[in-house]
Amino acid sequence: MADATATTVFLSGDVMPSRGVDQILPHPGDPSLRESYVTDARRYVDLAEAANGPIPYPVEFAWPWGDSLPALDAIAPDVRVINLESSITADGEFAPGKAVHYRMNPDNIGCLTAARPDVCALANNHVLDFGRRGLIDTLDALRGAGLCGAGAGVDIEQARRPAIVTSRGGCRVLIFACGMASSGIPADWAATADRPGICYLPDGSDREASALAGQVRAVKRPGEVVIVSVHWGANWGYQVTRDQVEFGHLLIDAGVDIVHGHSSHHPRPIEIYHDRLVLYGCGDLIDDYEGVGGYERFRDDLRLLYFVSVRPDTGALVSLRMVPVQARNLRLRRASAADAAWLRGTLERISRSFGTRLVLGSDGVLTVGRARATRS
Repeated sequence: MADATATTVFLSGDVMPSRGVDQILPHPGDPSLRESYVTDARRYVDLAEAANGPIPYPVEFAWPWGDSLPALDAIAPDVRVINLESSITADGEFAPGKAVHYRMNPDNIGCLTAARPDVCALANNHVLDFGRRGLIDTLDALRGAGLCGAGAGVDIEQARRPAIVTSRGGCRVLIFACGMASSGIPADWAATADRPGICYLPDGSDREASALAGQVRAVKRPGEVVIVSVHWGANWGYQVTRDQVEFGHLLIDAGVDIVHGHSSHHPRPIEIYHDRLVLYGCGDLIDDYEGVGGYERFRDDLRLLYFVSVRPDTGALVSLRMVPVQARNLRLRRASAADAAWLRGTLERISRSFGTRLVLGSDGVLTVGRARATRS
């Protein structure tokens, strides 16, 4: 039974409504790409159709979210936070020195509003793929749609400022967002006093963690929930570095209630530290990787919707529920029982050293518990 006093937050991994996804929406943008092997975004639609059959595009704005929307409505979280890993622009120039560029046509903003996110974390390695003009377009598009961004802005003050959402129960939830060089963010994407950009952390050092912790302590008040959404680490593999662990622990010790990590294309370990949640990698949620080979052993077609419930008075974790979904036809569908079981086994194996165990319910939902830690 749910705790009526808890505040529940929906957290997602990377949402990339660009390239192939943008091309199947009602208003496809310029499909031009400058990738080594693909120069037209429609090629990603072809790959998805070759893998799983025809896509009846143009599709409705809600199409990419598929079965995740009924799941969101059923659980009815107080706050919804996504990592928006794409620019939203029809302008701008391709950022030099990058192998991959993501953009969604602003006329397709309905793809985001369909999921009703309260906050879009923007401090990642794709939000400036089309330069600072593209970033300003992104901020304008979100504002025009009534959506809130965090982690990027017209200057460093705005980029560091937390987004604030008040829950139905009156609890204020503060969301900070930052991105690290380890996720592929160029150093010159950092916002400054007179330059648009993101809240950028070069190496996630103790000094940087302490500075961020100071910002949290300066604004957090009793009864408020604080989330730090951080883009860090490589795309593939289950390894969590010692620096990431220390960074997450320092934030929790400073009063952060949830560390929302992302960048990896598949889920990474889960830790409960001092009764607070650290998600080291939430994986992708929406993308156009369907049919792209090379990393099949990670099952990046399987994704998770994360629902985190915490007590506002203490910040302690009440529950973590995860709904498994699968990407097919560039759309999310509820995962099969076998696939949900695979996710449970994989998450438990990679999280074992953090003392975390996973339970798969008869409803297909994963919940988190604790086992004896083996991490040194």
